[in-house]
Amino acid sequence: MSQEIYARIRANPKYQQLRKTRNAYGWVMTLLILVVYYGYIALIAFDKSFLAQPLGPEGVTTIGIPIGVGVILFTVIITGIYVRRANSEFDALKQKLIEECQ
Repeated sequence: MSQEIYARIRANPKYQQLRKTRNAYGWVMTLLILVVYYGYIALIAFDKSFLAQPLGPEGVTTIGIPIGVGVILFTVIITGIYVRRANSEFDALKQKLIEECQ
């Protein structure tokens, strides 16, 4: 694309709205991941006894293991949610914007 098309896209109010929405969504998702991840790390640092409790009366697995797996699963799920929205909503808006500005 030429510089003229880029300039038209950047000047378009729909582009500004797309950019604002996408950035806000990205920051919300980032904050969610950081809260969950650093919450788990803080739990490890400040309440080891809670995480060291065994699951079941004779269990060798502690509560910390499923919580850690939950952190990993949460990361995978939230990434999937972001990718799904980016591939459907954001990409569709981007394509309409490019078509409008050409």
